[in-house]
Amino acid sequence: MATKKKTTKKSAKKSKKAAPKKARKAAKRAAPKRAKKAAKKKSGVKRKPNAAFMRPMTPTASLAAVIGGSPMPRTEVTKKLWAYIKRNGLQDSKNRRNINADDKLLDVFGGKKQVSMFEMTKLVSRHLK
Repeated sequence: MATKKKTTKKSAKKSKKAAPKKARKAAKRAAPKRAKKAAKKKSGVKRKPNAAFMRPMTPTASLAAVIGGSPMPRTEVTKKLWAYIKRNGLQDSKNRRNINADDKLLDVFGGKKQVSMFEMTKLVSRHLK
């Protein structure tokens, strides 16, 4: 005897959805492709840097020992600090996100021997006026 296959609600829904989806795909393939619009060019105006980042800040004496004492923008402070860290090999060898402090950076880091990159920016901002 042949057994009848029971159809469940889910399988019935799938079979109803499958036919229109196949038809849509076939129609999509047969339709001619439209030409893409050319991207609009911006009017040659360069983006201005944020004034808060570009304002010269004066470093404290402990930070000035590392990067120099002249007023400079925050972006320049970060560049000089990373140059100092790389030049002296202060990045932790196992976890590169951590910075090991030497004698000069110990004052900047508030006495901590090791800080993360993200914590470093917070601690350095305290030394800028």
